[in-house]
Amino acid sequence: MHMTDRGLLALVRHEGVVPGPYLDVKNVWTFGIGHTAAAGPPDPATMPRGMPTDLEAGIREAFRVFRADLARYEAAVLRAVKVPLAPHEFDALVSFHYNTGGIAKAALTRHLNAGNRVAAADAFLNWRRPASIIPRREAERDLFRHGRYPGGTIPVWAVDRGGRVDFSRPVRRLTEAEALDLLRPTPALLPTIPQPAPDAPAGWLARLTDIFTILIRRA
Repeated sequence: MHMTDRGLLALVRHEGVVPGPYLDVKNVWTFGIGHTAAAGPPDPATMPRGMPTDLEAGIREAFRVFRADLARYEAAVLRAVKVPLAPHEFDALVSFHYNTGGIAKAALTRHLNAGNRVAAADAFLNWRRPASIIPRREAERDLFRHGRYPGGTIPVWAVDRGGRVDFSRPVRRLTEAEALDLLRPTPALLPTIPQPAPDAPAGWLARLTDIFTILIRRA
């Protein structure tokens, strides 16, 4: 099971996009779309400070790292939850876990596995520190309970060399279509299959021709 497109957009909106390393509210070095060293490489603490020279390349790298991280969080939710999930419920749980890392120990998971979805939805708000995170918890609860997705553009924020994000004004706003293009990795090019010359069938085509000839003669 994977997040829906709307779920991915909601998660990226909650996190925002910062195309350089920054210090989060817990003073942890973070990059891009909420990526920390705990999720694997790259380690934001070792990345060049400040904004990238090429903003578009920095945004693409943020989404590339996010795609790599996301698979781990989706898998963790599927391991922790033992009951079937609707797509919007799964989206809400992955968003919660991406932010907290707490899906395996959260009360909401215990309530959900016991079949009590009402208590599970209410328990999203057990994770409400710092206070600035409460609107996100409420949005995740409402998504889990009602399938209510947020909308709007996705902000890209500037960061200085000290790791401080300037939230006064985005340096770029991504449309949903732009974000979805970045969320979908470019498919690998398929190998070209050589085609036999029209006047000289060879290999499997020649054998197939022989089989049809035999069948026609026996008819």
